[in-house]
Amino acid sequence: MTRILVLYYSSYGHTEAMADAVAQGARDEGAEVTVARVPETAPDEIVEQAGFKTDHDHQTIEPEDLPDYDGIIVGSPTRYGRLTSQMAAFWDRTGPIWQEGKLVGKIGASFTSTASQHGGQETTHASLQNNLLHHGMIITGLDYGYEKLVDLSEVAGGSPYGASTIAGGDGSRQPSETDLGGARYLGAKVARIAKKLAG
Repeated sequence: MTRILVLYYSSYGHTEAMADAVAQGARDEGAEVTVARVPETAPDEIVEQAGFKTDHDHQTIEPEDLPDYDGIIVGSPTRYGRLTSQMAAFWDRTGPIWQEGKLVGKIGASFTSTASQHGGQETTHASLQNNLLHHGMIITGLDYGYEKLVDLSEVAGGSPYGASTIAGGDGSRQPSETDLGGARYLGAKVARIAKKLAG
């Protein structure tokens, strides 16, 4: 069975909700899916002061577990137009598996959330995907087969680079059905490609 990892970091739950939708899309294609978080690196006092979400449904994972999967879909909120320091710290620890080429040829994709519509979604996708490319992974995005990408009737996330959502400056906006649909579409696409590559 095709094994997919949905690996994410989420401060307030928006990216976590997207991770669950990505996972559902992959499961709908028959994949065995693990959803996991990267460890929190912010000091406890910052986590408490900023009101970060601390009741998580998913466990953390270690870099040495990554080669166990046929596809890896990585999600992180945007911080100044790039991935979070927590996600960057995780990938900075993947040197040993990079040296052995253990992710070469595997399929990868990304998802994100931003505070505003133009808050750096595509640059965050690029910063997430850079890690995957350096590991020799094959990258796919959210193609226009997901017809909501060209729907202008609402403010929504999503681009050819990957699935995304808009949280609002105060975090009050939750992922819309359009955003979650894009996440499910991306998860399903990665699962299908991973199955073909493994077969």
